[in-house]
Amino acid sequence: MQTQAQAKSEALRAPARVMFELAPEVLEELARGLPAAGVAAIDLQHCVEFDSSLIGVLLDLSRRAQASGASLRLLNPSANLRKLAKLYGVEELLFVDRD
Repeated sequence: MQTQAQAKSEALRAPARVMFELAPEVLEELARGLPAAGVAAIDLQHCVEFDSSLIGVLLDLSRRAQASGASLRLLNPSANLRKLAKLYGVEELLFVDRD
């Protein structure tokens, strides 16, 4: 089983800014890094400026990962991102706590 430290060191890094106009580019950049199987980890620690389009990007990445036989694990989401996901009713889809 992979530890959180290992997952973080191998994680894709989300950009600091994800807004509507940047969402398609961010989606494609992160999607290129998704593995064909296993766990795809995305570190959200540095993603501090975002709008609701980030939720769409994360949901799409999750769908793409599942379609290729992988699963998506989001690391270090901010409290604001969790609140936004909860507002849209997708918190449990995106942020499954795994130990």
